[in-house]
Amino acid sequence: MDFYEAAKEAREIAMGFDSPLVVHHYDADGISSGAIVIKALKDAGKTVRSRWVKTLDGEVIESLRGEKEIIFVDLGSGHKGVDELKDVLVIDHHQPLNLKTFQFNPHLYGVDGGRELSASGAAYFVFKTSVEFAITGAMGDMQYPLIGKNQEVLDTGTATGRIVIERDISFYGRYSRPLKSFLLYSDEPYIRGLSFNERAVDNLLRKLDLDPGITYSKLSQEQKQRFITSIVDLMIVRKSRANPEKLIIDNYIFPKYKGTMLYEAQELATVLNACGRNEKADVGVRALLGSEDALKVAKNILAVHKRNLRAGVEYAHNVISDVGPFYLIDARGVVKESIVGIVCGMIMQNRQKPIIGLALSNDNKIKISGRSKVKEINLGLSMRKCASDFGGLGGGHQMAAGAHIPKENVNKFLLCLGSEFNINIDKRRRN
Repeated sequence: MDFYEAAKEAREIAMGFDSPLVVHHYDADGISSGAIVIKALKDAGKTVRSRWVKTLDGEVIESLRGEKEIIFVDLGSGHKGVDELKDVLVIDHHQPLNLKTFQFNPHLYGVDGGRELSASGAAYFVFKTSVEFAITGAMGDMQYPLIGKNQEVLDTGTATGRIVIERDISFYGRYSRPLKSFLLYSDEPYIRGLSFNERAVDNLLRKLDLDPGITYSKLSQEQKQRFITSIVDLMIVRKSRANPEKLIIDNYIFPKYKGTMLYEAQELATVLNACGRNEKADVGVRALLGSEDALKVAKNILAVHKRNLRAGVEYAHNVISDVGPFYLIDARGVVKESIVGIVCGMIMQNRQKPIIGLALSNDNKIKISGRSKVKEINLGLSMRKCASDFGGLGGGHQMAAGAHIPKENVNKFLLCLGSEFNINIDKRRRN
């Protein structure tokens, strides 16, 4: 069975359910992929129930034992307990275990789910609906630039006019933020001396003679060029860790949703992440499915989320320490567990070692989140192994992964993680 045959098989299994329960992850990709599956099933006349979870652990598996017709989305491939449930389908893109349950997972068909296809993209190949949400999920899972199967999804969207590519600045909020906020809260990339520095932002906008109250999208081409040139010059002078050449990227626009928060992929992914990280993943799903009320709620959630991220990034920049195999951010009691991974990613920049963040979890455990750009290291496999060794649960992708660990085992876990990183680097370099 090849990739496309497997997608067809997954669709047939899903459509064979009468009243499926869709269990999806709570981040942007989980919400996007969940919405794709829910919409497809509802359009087919199914009675659909849904539930979001932060992680698929033994407690969640236990709570599902009385259920039938379960579709796991953006999770499921990494937990053996899935095999103990009845009438189950898994649509996932995380590094999989060998399950008896049928799982449509790109890794099983020679496609890198960490870089080439998100769960939203996998759901799109199964149901062939909501191509915009497939791209949104990929952006939310930091799979830019789009390659492989993601590129195939994008090509379909552009060919049908559902997606338009705009080559422009990478900052968040081109359509939604006034210029002052656009610059002041720029965190991808984080520009030292400008990001979160109100006086510096005011001075730059005054120098460029630009109205701080309008959005970047309202600028003329000449104004945009002067704006971008000034940013690049500043990045070079300040020796920013971010690469100025990556300041201009492909941005993805959804004409169907013009005038709403769903118009641009990066902005939409941020809105969905805000909903999930603030315990409101259901609001994100309802917003994607067309609820105007949910969109209004999501806008308010986003404002809180961005404030929390700004505070988290500022704290991380002050406390990050080099502990040898990786950088460590001990954010216990300061940064919420739901956003510590995002914070790690936001300050990753061009660092040549992984960043590991610690946060307190609600279940008397420690949440470990990691981000990496080191090709020799597989964060997901290392997290899974070390978590298993010390009474926790872990996994994810090569470049982004996480774990939950009992408090008393955190130091042992970190030592294990550092050892795994060193072993993997030495092994791959010898090869």
